Amino acid sequence: MNELILELEEITPKEFFGAQNANIKTLKEYFPKLKIVARGNKIKAYGDEDLLEEFDRRMNMLMEHFGKYNKLDENTIERVLTSQSSDDYTTSDQSGEVIVHGVSGRIIKAQTVNQRKLVESMRKNDMVFAIGPAGTGKTYTGVALAVRALKAKEVKRIILTRPAVEAGENLGFLPGDLKEKLDPYMQPLYDALRDMIPAEKLAHFIENGTIQIAPLAFMRGRTLDNAFVILDEGQNTTHAQMKMFLTRMGKNAKFLLTGDPGQVDLPRRTISGLKEALLVLKNVDGIGMIYLDDKDVIRHKLVKKVIEAYKSIENRD
Repeated sequence: MNELILELEEITPKEFFGAQNANIKTLKEYFPKLKIVARGNKIKAYGDEDLLEEFDRRMNMLMEHFGKYNKLDENTIERVLTSQSSDDYTTSDQSGEVIVHGVSGRIIKAQTVNQRKLVESMRKNDMVFAIGPAGTGKTYTGVALAVRALKAKEVKRIILTRPAVEAGENLGFLPGDLKEKLDPYMQPLYDALRDMIPAEKLAHFIENGTIQIAPLAFMRGRTLDNAFVILDEGQNTTHAQMKMFLTRMGKNAKFLLTGDPGQVDLPRRTISGLKEALLVLKNVDGIGMIYLDDKDVIRHKLVKKVIEAYKSIENRD
């Protein structure tokens, strides 16, 4: 039986192996025909030569990633082990830049190839569509770009909006005023902002209008100048809503539209404004369209499996 010994240099084994060797267990799942043993600062693998060569290559990719980001988790391991090449997950000098430093010094970067394409597309275009399934970081990356633009004084305000469409639930009978009824729709946007702006400062920005979070209906009649504007959940816009939103664009504005065409909550026979816009605007200069997929999922690893399971059913239909 062939043996491969890898030594972790300038890497803390405990952090690389994960809590209770969780990362090693993940490696074993992907290389079931190898015997993998982690002790001290060494990883030993036993098995066929071809498998050991592949294991060696993937481990070097993982160690390179850890050297750059000082972290390793199951999602990263999965991306590295299933990628076709190092280009599928590594970061170039330009695209790997820190988007913004969040609360408590948290470093927020684009973590996948398509997220980095989104960052680059926003740099080149004033309007970008980010399309992909749940958990691919569309909204989070977009909010980070908006916060960066605000901090750099490239824009004077951030405007975050989404259509108030119920995902199979009726909120009309919930108690509270209009804001209290609408806040649940806006919660993902608040969550992202809280990671990037200290609570007191965020409250001040919202109070003085530097950051505005509002349902799409509130955009009608406005001209959005000097703003970074994000339309979230764009698949739930109608033709009229999407056209209204796109024509709100004013001077020195950046527009990012996110959505998942596979999760439309509109009434039957209602055409999604996002799906229509992707067709109508696909050849317009100055508009970028970035498509994310299950390889970009950065939530729990089960999210990717859920997406794949539903995709297989939908493909049969």
